Amino acid sequence: MIKLAVKLKTLLGRSEKNMGSGIHPVVKESALEMVKQAYQEGIYVEISVGYRSMEEQAKLYGQGRLGYNYGGKNYSDLSKPKVTDAMPGQSYHNYGLAIDYFIVSDDGRNAIWTVDAKWRRVAAIGKSLGFAWGGDWSDFKDYPHLEMTGGLTYSQLKAGTKPNLISKVNSSATKKGSSNQSIKSIQRTLNSRYNTKINIDGYYGPNTKKALIKGFQTELNKQYGAKINVDGIWGPQTKAASPNVRRGAKGNITYILQAALYLEGHNPHGIDGIFGNGTEIAVKAFQKAKGISADGIAGGNTFTKLFG
Repeated sequence: MIKLAVKLKTLLGRSEKNMGSGIHPVVKESALEMVKQAYQEGIYVEISVGYRSMEEQAKLYGQGRLGYNYGGKNYSDLSKPKVTDAMPGQSYHNYGLAIDYFIVSDDGRNAIWTVDAKWRRVAAIGKSLGFAWGGDWSDFKDYPHLEMTGGLTYSQLKAGTKPNLISKVNSSATKKGSSNQSIKSIQRTLNSRYNTKINIDGYYGPNTKKALIKGFQTELNKQYGAKINVDGIWGPQTKAASPNVRRGAKGNITYILQAALYLEGHNPHGIDGIFGNGTEIAVKAFQKAKGISADGIAGGNTFTKLFG
């Protein structure tokens, strides 16, 4: 008997239900887009969880622990093993900024938790849409986990700060949807400063990325006497010439850094050429997402992750 492949509509419906009503709209849109793109490649993926309330987090944290209380209620449950070290408020799920996923069998009936090429391909699609993947973490590998934090910490979120997330679902100029005015501003600036002649379409595509690299290379030559080709191609010479850009820096290199961070979904809260607190938070969040040292200083490794 031939088993029919699970329908995309089924995977999307299950995923949307599992994410819950508290999920951030950009996270939700991006997660569903990930499911769609994976499906086009013959990979059937489902979102298992999205938003998780503080009470639900307390219940999970209480598993395998004795005497754990939260909000005046006992959540201790020694009948089950420990599954998390995140207390309520210490998971991005609690703020609707994270999802977990798994692969399903071709007929959609069975969950597959093997971290193989298909699993990693889904993670790559998620990262292209702006997610950070738990499988990239150096201290603890959380392979089902994807998150968009907007560079905010748990304490900032708990205090009520709202993340400014940028959807990449319509990041290709070939896709339908409204364009982004901030990206249009970046494109105008690149054309004006570096004569890159890219279309002002409000979408982050390969031409805009190439223009950013050209601008970066131009500034390396002007400010640091690098004498590298301004070709818009990231290579070892450009990486070697990259300076360390840190808090307090000002100028066009900082502007390019901020623009690149914004386009990668990490809003520096100001694309003004001034490296302040917002830019430092965005750099650290981007570095963490890419699995490199999160010191808030943009050097060769950070620029390679942005442009390579």
